[in-house]
Amino acid sequence: MAKDVRVEKIAIGGGNPLVLIAGPCVIESEEHALYHAREILKISSRAGISFIYKSSYDKANRSSISSYRGVGLEEGLRILKKVKTELGVPVLSDVHKEEDVEQVKEVLDVIQIPAFLCRQTDLIVAVAKTGKVVNVKKGQFLAPGDMKNVVEKIEWAGNKRILLTERGTVFGYNNLVVDMRSIPIMKSLGYPVVFDATHSNQFPGSMRKSSGGERGFIPVLAKAAVAAGCDALFLEVHEDPDHAPCDGPSMLLLQDLEELLKAVVEINRVI
Repeated sequence: MAKDVRVEKIAIGGGNPLVLIAGPCVIESEEHALYHAREILKISSRAGISFIYKSSYDKANRSSISSYRGVGLEEGLRILKKVKTELGVPVLSDVHKEEDVEQVKEVLDVIQIPAFLCRQTDLIVAVAKTGKVVNVKKGQFLAPGDMKNVVEKIEWAGNKRILLTERGTVFGYNNLVVDMRSIPIMKSLGYPVVFDATHSNQFPGSMRKSSGGERGFIPVLAKAAVAAGCDALFLEVHEDPDHAPCDGPSMLLLQDLEELLKAVVEINRVI
């Protein structure tokens, strides 16, 4: 069994109950972030699942130069700090540049390495050296066993607070598929595995200047991943995803979150 990794008072893996990592794709405003964090906290509390808030201050890997990227580093960290202090929940965001690491470590409880950057050694080592929990998304181009090299880079830097996230594998053009075998394969590396049920439903770049997706399949993949033994569920959630500035087609409607959480919590209890 993979060892557990603690984020504040929340234990992920090691036979502990399922954990939720959730929030909008990108920070749109302080009001927007606080609203979603409060609502998700209420829903997760009713469902009996621990909650870590996630949202990106900068989405640097957008499809188009004109795509919305977020509020930026300074404002984004200010908002995430407010979410953390007002609601008492841990916060997660992704970092794309080594020069951001010193600032983000002062606010974030979990620093995430985006899938496209999962082989960027200098970035991974810089994040690992903060001592914070590091969540690495498996690249769409990697086999799950290849994450052993990523784990070794983080361990080399003296950090064993590692989470590994499955988010689908490239399948031809503009499509992803999920091989549920990746969950036990990555767990065999000794660390908890997170399943990203929203990005796994993306059609990357299929709308030319943005990614498409099929949010209707989020519950199917989420339930399958929990049954396969994932330790945490990563969900991008939005009150009005059809009008979200990015990743709308692959985000879960906020109003649908509670029903899904109750189902996956029960599946997790059974297994």
